[in-house]
Amino acid sequence: MTSTTTSQQELFRFLEDRFACAQACTECARACALRASLVDPDGTEKQELLRRRGIMCAEVCDATCRVLSEQNQVDEAAIRAQLDWCRQVCLESAHAFDEHPGAEEGAKACRDCARACGEFLDTLR
Repeated sequence: MTSTTTSQQELFRFLEDRFACAQACTECARACALRASLVDPDGTEKQELLRRRGIMCAEVCDATCRVLSEQNQVDEAAIRAQLDWCRQVCLESAHAFDEHPGAEEGAKACRDCARACGEFLDTLR
């Protein structure tokens, strides 16, 4: 009976981590899309790169959310690859946002998402 309880606890933990990761991805996508919309499209090349970074991060986070919601339709290797990609893009975006005053919220959302993806990846190993 203990193994059933342990299995149930592991399943609950897995589902909680998956939900937390999806929630962080959603928040990061929102923050990055907002950040991208605040950048003047006729601005400098550096501003355009920041806008593109925000759009890319939002798209990757959104795709990761979709993968996480397709519970049985995606194999574990694909989930791992998506989570790792999302984690990397979020960290790169956070570093890019760090260089721009006013982008602190986006950088924090990216770091939170990268952390959630990493923690969920750990449960898959």
